[in-house]
Amino acid sequence: MATANIAALMEEQAALRPHQRAVVFPAGRDRAGRVAWTQLSFAQLDALTDRYAWGLRERGVAQGDRVSLLVKPCLEFIPLVFAVFKVGAHPVLIDPGMGREQFLACLTRMKPTVLIAEPVVHVLKHVFRAPFRGIKLAVSAGTWGGLTLAELEAHGKGPFPTVQVAEDDEAAVLFTSGSTGPAKGVTYTHGIFSAQARFIRDLYDIQPGEVDLACFPLFGLFSMAIGMTVVIPDMDPTKPAQADPRKLVEAIVDHGCTSGAGSPAIWKNLGRHCTAQGIRLPSLKRLLMFGAPIPVWMHEQFQQIFPEGGQIHTPYGATESLPVASIGTHEVLADTHARTRAGAGTCVGHHLDALAVRIIAIRDEPIPTWDPALELPAGQVGEITVRGPIVTPEYKDLPEETAKAKLRETLSDGRVVVVHRMGDLGYLDDRGRLWFCGRKSHRISLKDGRVVFPDPIEGVFNEHPDVYRTGVVGVNGRAVLCVELEPGCARPREQVTAELLALGAAHDASREVRDVLYHPAFPVDVRHNAKIHRLQLRDWAAGQLGEPVEHRPLGEV
Repeated sequence: MATANIAALMEEQAALRPHQRAVVFPAGRDRAGRVAWTQLSFAQLDALTDRYAWGLRERGVAQGDRVSLLVKPCLEFIPLVFAVFKVGAHPVLIDPGMGREQFLACLTRMKPTVLIAEPVVHVLKHVFRAPFRGIKLAVSAGTWGGLTLAELEAHGKGPFPTVQVAEDDEAAVLFTSGSTGPAKGVTYTHGIFSAQARFIRDLYDIQPGEVDLACFPLFGLFSMAIGMTVVIPDMDPTKPAQADPRKLVEAIVDHGCTSGAGSPAIWKNLGRHCTAQGIRLPSLKRLLMFGAPIPVWMHEQFQQIFPEGGQIHTPYGATESLPVASIGTHEVLADTHARTRAGAGTCVGHHLDALAVRIIAIRDEPIPTWDPALELPAGQVGEITVRGPIVTPEYKDLPEETAKAKLRETLSDGRVVVVHRMGDLGYLDDRGRLWFCGRKSHRISLKDGRVVFPDPIEGVFNEHPDVYRTGVVGVNGRAVLCVELEPGCARPREQVTAELLALGAAHDASREVRDVLYHPAFPVDVRHNAKIHRLQLRDWAAGQLGEPVEHRPLGEV
């Protein structure tokens, strides 16, 4: 009988292309300084997954157990994840870069019974005992702290009988980054994982045999499941802004990577390096960038690096619902950028056909059930909502947070489904494209009672050639523009300020800005190093202006 277990996708790829490389990982350098790569074919990956699954089963790991996976990207990471799926356990993936306090709080809520982690986490287990109290099996990705990966392998058992599950059965818990509030565990089902893999494949016309540079480890799981070779680059995924562009170029050239996925912070460095060195990357068809809006200069820059037809694509979504929509370089440069620079916000493209994307009036309180009267007409800014097969059902063990973000809708056939409130503000244009205007919690209430949104304002000011990025925050009823200048900009700030204010005065969206402040380096999230920590930026701006921060109900953050 066929199973909905996501591990079946990996088994299917192993049967279709057993000798194709599945995962490639840098294993040091030779005496000439060249990278030595180690790899697993799909057949080898499947066999290693089976051995890990047998090892977990022999040591008492059962269906429904929560497995905290805290392993750095490596050759064994993907087999470990799929081994956990095969036994019917639920991997819990917490971003260790969120900071020790948040990390331990997340671990305490999840109560895992199995820990597969780097040695440093096993040290934490002995120092902070409470979050790890329920651990019955500890596995170390190194040589200290628990059973080693080599010891976990069970040899000679043959194929592991993948546990039968239904599409709606829980598969994993993935944590949000914590960049816009406390990190929350999001429940994923096997059906959601399968739908995501299918949608990503179809949306970007990805063909089996392509090669993916997986700068964001979780995307590597989807890539492998749709028949791509996954190349894990030599970088720390918890610090994407620090990725060495020379090593990324090396990986792309060595393996003929056709695709790449990760934070804009990674590709900004890569683009600048390639431009400075005159490097073109003729194998690349696409780069997927997510986590923050992409400036138009990056679209323009990569047109000189890609082969003809290559594009940056910006999938829009969140941990709770991904992908929702997407747009590529060609449409941005030909059409939407002119509107963005005039204050229309950031176009994130057409939503997927399988989804219902609707805009509702801005409300902060929970909405239990869907009402057609909630929906706003095209062109009107409100909260973005999504219904469809990639919408997650809940925040794990957080019923109050779930109530704030989810509502139920009864369809014409009687089925009751979940609608997710993205927490983002935007609108649909007359062509059905979705435009992003900022987070709901970042909207700014002016002294006269009007409400403005940061992204459309920032789209105007980001056009200034000396501006690296901007962040608009609310300080006691004022929209304050915070500016991070391009590295090396030595022009007098008074002159830049005058130019910015003149630029803002030319557009309705940005005329409210009267205050301009210069920040040396914006505080950003740990996952993508691209999302601005606006609460910290707001507090900094208030201090620069010498004003106490008035905490208003609309959340000027």
